[in-house]
Amino acid sequence: MKMVFFLFITLTLTLVLPSASASASSPSDSNLTAYQALQTFDFPVGILPAGALGYELDRSTGAFKAYLNGSCQFSIQSYYQLRYKSTISGRITKDRLSNLSGVSVKILFLWLNIVEVSRDGDELYFSVGIASASFGIDNFYESPQCGCGFDCNSLRIRAGRATSKLRLPF
Repeated sequence: MKMVFFLFITLTLTLVLPSASASASSPSDSNLTAYQALQTFDFPVGILPAGALGYELDRSTGAFKAYLNGSCQFSIQSYYQLRYKSTISGRITKDRLSNLSGVSVKILFLWLNIVEVSRDGDELYFSVGIASASFGIDNFYESPQCGCGFDCNSLRIRAGRATSKLRLPF
């Protein structure tokens, strides 16, 4: 997914709305958008959908919350659906999001929660607990948009259906 999946995916992050309600333990953090805050931990902006309203971050523990304007859902390659709740939370450290809640991916008929995202070099690894998948970081340079994902302005039609550059292994 050009997304986490999701976050994951399918996982997962065009944006750049100011962080209207950022509360952080460092004064300099309050001037950062949610997307810029992600980048300080070595994550690309595209693991979070466009339109984040704000975030909270406790740098001493890594506890965070990101706020969207309602829930968000979109399809990727017309095979997978990603769903974000209006509040996404977890713990963040350099190259690792853990205890993640608020992001899920639909694989076949099942909705699975994305519980962890980690970065190793140019790869992002997304875990749903029982399985994981990796994607090149270049898939996450832009944030997906709620409703249309990554193909909002550049839908490519082939054989009557939208296609995407990203291939998911699920």
